Amino acid sequence: MTKTLTNSLELEQAAALIREGRLVAFPTETVYGLGANAFDANAVRRIYDAKGRPATSPLIVHVATVAMARKVVSVWPAEAEKLAAKYWPGPLTLVLPKTKRVPDVVTAGLGTVGVRLPAHPVALALIRKARLPLAGPSANRFTELSPVTAEQVRRALGTAVDMVLDGGPCRVGIESTVLSLAGPVPVLLRPGMVSREQIESLIGPVLLAGAVTGLEAHAAPGQHAKHYSPRAPLRLGVPDEARGTVFLWWSVEGTAEFSVRMPNDPDRYAAMLYDTLHRADSLGPREIVVEPVPSGSDWAGIRDRLARASA
Repeated sequence: MTKTLTNSLELEQAAALIREGRLVAFPTETVYGLGANAFDANAVRRIYDAKGRPATSPLIVHVATVAMARKVVSVWPAEAEKLAAKYWPGPLTLVLPKTKRVPDVVTAGLGTVGVRLPAHPVALALIRKARLPLAGPSANRFTELSPVTAEQVRRALGTAVDMVLDGGPCRVGIESTVLSLAGPVPVLLRPGMVSREQIESLIGPVLLAGAVTGLEAHAAPGQHAKHYSPRAPLRLGVPDEARGTVFLWWSVEGTAEFSVRMPNDPDRYAAMLYDTLHRADSLGPREIVVEPVPSGSDWAGIRDRLARASA
């Protein structure tokens, strides 16, 4: 049986591993992260090796306080102050010019770094006990489904991770919104459950990032055309038999068809999405079919994940 309560001894052990340059998977409110000391270039390289992640894809740095964030970035504009006051701790990453202490391997050689303050007690306790910011992408193999439980981390990474902290299932369920404040106009690099409209209500107009290629360093994680994907082919559409309000459907060779009625509320849908896809994928289906979700701005992060998973 999987434990869902990380105790203080485990946190101390995990913090010691981080200080030693080792890898620790930890829960956040979005997905599980694969953490290393953000100031240790060798430790961060272990993240890339464990995930099979290309060097063009930068990592997000997790902090426990705004004061810690300001030690990672060299500029903290008024827009960052407003957004942090409203959405931190929470699923919003801010991209800003980095300090020299952040190794280039964290940022794919770019002069900017993504930073966020997660809303999970285990993540915050780990960062505080380690007394270090954590570089932490999702704790999975690159382009595969992000994990939302500790067991999914163990299945994906096995012995490539030195320790897995179990904080139970993730509440938000998809990765954070990523917003760049590094230029004259804010740019939404990755949609998430903090919407563009919510951000604009605080700081004014926000641009949408254009397409990127696999040859250049990406301004944020999660910008590859194919990402967040189950092993089985995933397509967007309605199955051959009309299924009304069923959002997610799959079939397995030689067995009955399976379907899940997904919620019509975007927050609840996001919280269920990856776990449902993990469960479907574990049955070895020929394909997974997901019905299109609504077009509203509060569904933008979910539409982005499904579009990349089906690419």
